[in-house]
Amino acid sequence: METNRLRAAALVAPATLVTIIFLVLPLLLLLRYSLNRYVPGEFMVEALTGANYVQAFLDPYYRGILGKTIFMAALVTALCIVLGLPLAQFLARTTSRYKSLLLLCVIVPLFVGNAVRAAGWMVAFGQQGLVNQVGLFSGILDAPVDIMYTPAAVLIGLLSVNLPFVVLTIQSVLEGIDRSAEEASLSLGATSFETWRLVTLPLAMPGVLAAALMSFILAMNAYATPMLLGGPGFRMMAPVVADEILVKNNWPFGATLSLLLIAITTVLTLAINRFLARTRKA
Repeated sequence: METNRLRAAALVAPATLVTIIFLVLPLLLLLRYSLNRYVPGEFMVEALTGANYVQAFLDPYYRGILGKTIFMAALVTALCIVLGLPLAQFLARTTSRYKSLLLLCVIVPLFVGNAVRAAGWMVAFGQQGLVNQVGLFSGILDAPVDIMYTPAAVLIGLLSVNLPFVVLTIQSVLEGIDRSAEEASLSLGATSFETWRLVTLPLAMPGVLAAALMSFILAMNAYATPMLLGGPGFRMMAPVVADEILVKNNWPFGATLSLLLIAITTVLTLAINRFLARTRKA
């Protein structure tokens, strides 16, 4: 027994060491920075203070940005689930010989960087961009509309980034569901929608929740998309953190905002994992 424990410890030790060096220690350093005091004109003043956290929670500007970020992440996640579920269902159940090609169409956008995709949307959303030109040509629009630097532009950009992750995650779970359960439901008189709602969806719920969690985390921490498509009029947390550190040189407050983002995503992850554990027991 003791030998097995030593072997297990030896196998886990390298991964544990890497995690401590590249994750735990940087987070501890970030925590220490967040407790420093900021003085304009100086890089950092080493003095323990909780003023940065007080400012982050009490300042209406930063509270508004945090609330806006959470709302945008939740909206993007909800739309990704609504749009991704039917597509994932189709990909998981199709018997077409072009299934691999369809999956490739979902995967290929992941090979393009977020900044490149955001730049593409900037071209499409411009006054003379594709969206306005198509709208004018079809008669839907009477004059070009301002899409750039609006919440709608950020929403569309984040959807394009997160949707492939959601579709692939749900599709892989649906692939693992035994089709005999669905066939049994249909043979007992249930309609296709009732079978999906009462059989397929509950079995796929762990994958749906995992996809939702992934989408929420990606949207919460998005930088390039809100920076390029939102502009100065629509701020989210990641660009604000970058401004605090790179532009204002306010490392203590930037570290504080970073830890708030990490804390929110960590709490959400733990809550989802706990819910999944209860679901498995039930």
